[in-house]
Amino acid sequence: MQHALTFIIATLCILVICYRLYGVFFVKKVLKADDNEVTPSHLLEDGKNYVPTRKWVNFGSHFAAIAAAGPLVGPVLAAQYGYLPSMLWLLIGCVIGGAVHDTVILFASMKHSGKSLSEVTKAELGPIAGWCTGLAMLFIITITMSGLCLVVVHALERNPWGTFAVLMTIPVAVGVGLWERFTGNMRGATWVGIITIMICVIAGPYIQTSAFGEWLSLRTSTVSIALPIYAFFATALPVWMLLTPRGYISSFMKIGVFGALVVGVIFINPEIQFPAVTEFIHGNGPVLAGPVWPFISITIACGAISGFHAFIGSGTTPKQIDKWSDILPVGFGAMLAECVVGVMALIAATSLYPADYFAINASPEVFATLGMDVVHLPTLSQEIGLDLNGRTGGAVTLAVGMADIFTRIPWFNQLTSYFFQFVVMFEAVFILTAVDSGTRVARYLLQDFLGDIWAPLKRIDWLPGSIGCSIIACLLWGYLLNSGDINSVWALFGVSNQLMASIGLMIGATVILRLSEKRWYMLTCLIPLAYLYVTVNYAAYWMVKHVYFNSAAKGFNIFNGTISIAMVILGAVILTASIMQWLKLWHARSASNPVKALSN
Repeated sequence: MQHALTFIIATLCILVICYRLYGVFFVKKVLKADDNEVTPSHLLEDGKNYVPTRKWVNFGSHFAAIAAAGPLVGPVLAAQYGYLPSMLWLLIGCVIGGAVHDTVILFASMKHSGKSLSEVTKAELGPIAGWCTGLAMLFIITITMSGLCLVVVHALERNPWGTFAVLMTIPVAVGVGLWERFTGNMRGATWVGIITIMICVIAGPYIQTSAFGEWLSLRTSTVSIALPIYAFFATALPVWMLLTPRGYISSFMKIGVFGALVVGVIFINPEIQFPAVTEFIHGNGPVLAGPVWPFISITIACGAISGFHAFIGSGTTPKQIDKWSDILPVGFGAMLAECVVGVMALIAATSLYPADYFAINASPEVFATLGMDVVHLPTLSQEIGLDLNGRTGGAVTLAVGMADIFTRIPWFNQLTSYFFQFVVMFEAVFILTAVDSGTRVARYLLQDFLGDIWAPLKRIDWLPGSIGCSIIACLLWGYLLNSGDINSVWALFGVSNQLMASIGLMIGATVILRLSEKRWYMLTCLIPLAYLYVTVNYAAYWMVKHVYFNSAAKGFNIFNGTISIAMVILGAVILTASIMQWLKLWHARSASNPVKALSN
C-alpha cells in the first residue's frame, strides 16, 4: 500500500531537478532571455497596466491566477483510472508541456509588447490565424465558465450551509472593496474580510437549521439558473468593488488551505486506498465514460498543461515582468507549483476508499450497478450533515478527502463539517472569481467580433453594447451549464482547453524558430504539441461519435458536438498556417546562412 508522503517527496524531487536543469536550459539557451534587453514593463511603463514588479510578487499573482479550480477538480475526476495514470500525466505533462507552454507564451507576449494571444498570433502567423485564435478564445472562455460552474452546482445543491457561506462572500468582498477605495487601508480591510468570512462559515450550522436555511436548500436547476444571472450583474460592477477584493481575499484562503493540507498530509501520511490502475482504464467508467487515453490528458488540464494559462501569460503578467530572466520563476516555476496542487488534490481523492469515491462521483443508479459497498461514507455523511451520495463534479469529493485528512489530526476530529464546508466555500469562491473575470473577457471578445459588423459595439464604454454582449455571454455558457452532466461538459472543456494549449505551442514553436540560435530547439514545443494535438482531436472524435451525436447516450447534445467540430476546424486552420510559416522561416534561415544551417 502506498502512502501520500511518498508521492509528495517524489513530486518535489522531480520538479526541483527539472526546474534547475530543463527550466534553466529552456529560458537561457532556447529562449536566450537577456536581462540587457529592456522589458515592456519598463519600456511602456504607465503606472497602471505596465508596471515593473519584483519577481516573487509576480510569481504569487501569476500562480494565484492560473491555479484556480482546474488543478483541484481534474485530478479528482481522473482518479477513476487509478493513481498511476494521473501521477504520470501530471509530472510528465507539466515539465515537458505545461511549463514550456506557459513560459514561451509569456516570452512571446513580451516580445510583442505584452499583447494578447490573438494579437501575437496575428503578428506571427497572419490575420486569418489571428482571427481563428480569437474565436477559439471565445469558445474556451464560454465552455470554461460552464464547466467550472457545474462543479459549484453540485457542491451547493441542497447545501444551505455552503450556499450561505458562498453567498456572504459577495457583500463581504464589496465591503472590502469600498473600505479600501475610500480609506486606502487594504491591510485593515483584508483582516476584516477574512474574519467575517470565517464567522459566516462558523455560523453555518445555525443557518442550516433555521427557516432561512430551508430557503437556501436549492435544487440543481435553481443553482444552474442563478449562476448566469449572478454573473451578469457581477460583471456590471466595477472590478475594484467585487472582482479584485474577492480575488485578493481568496489568495490568502488558497495559501492557508493548501498550507494546511500539506502539513496535514505530512503529519498524517494517509494511505492511498486506490490501486495504481483500475478496471475502468478501457472505458465505461462511472465518472468518465471514455478510456484512460485520451481522457486522462483532457480531464487533467490545469496541473499538467492548460491553454487557459495563455490568457494569463498574454494578459497582465507580461506587462509586469521586471527582467527577462524573471520568466523562469514566474512562467516555468509557477506551473511546477500548480503541478504540486494537482498532486495534493489527487492524494485527497485517492486516500478515500474507492467505493466511497464512486458513491460520491456517480449517480445512485450507476453506483448500484458497480457491486461495491461503501465503507466510511455513511459516517462521513452523518458527521458533515449532508447526504454525499451522487454529488458529482469533483468538488465534494475533494472537500470530503481534505476534511477526512484534517480530522485525523488530534483534537480536530469533531470538526469534519466545518472543514468540509470551508473547502466547499474555498472552491466556490475561486470559481466565482474566475466566472466574473471570464464573463468580462467573453464580453470583450464578443464586442470585438460583433464590432466588425457594427462599429459601435467595439466601444467597451458604450453601455447598450456592453449590456447586450454580457447577456449573450451569460446565455451561451448558461445554456451549456444546463444542457449536460459533468462527463459531457468537462470533456468539452478539456477538448477546448487543450486545443488552446496546442495553439499556444504552435505559436511558441514559431517564435523559437524565428529567434532561437538553433532551429532544432523548436522541438521543445513540437514534441508536446504532437502528443497534445493528436490526443485532443481523438478525444473530440470520441465524444462526438459516442456521446454528443449518439441519441442513446446520456450526454446527447448536437450543440456541444457542433462546438467540438468547430474547435477542431479552428485548430486545423491555425496548424496549417503554422506549418506554412515554419517552412518559410526554415528556408529563410538556411538561405541567409547555409553553412551554419548545416549544424542546426
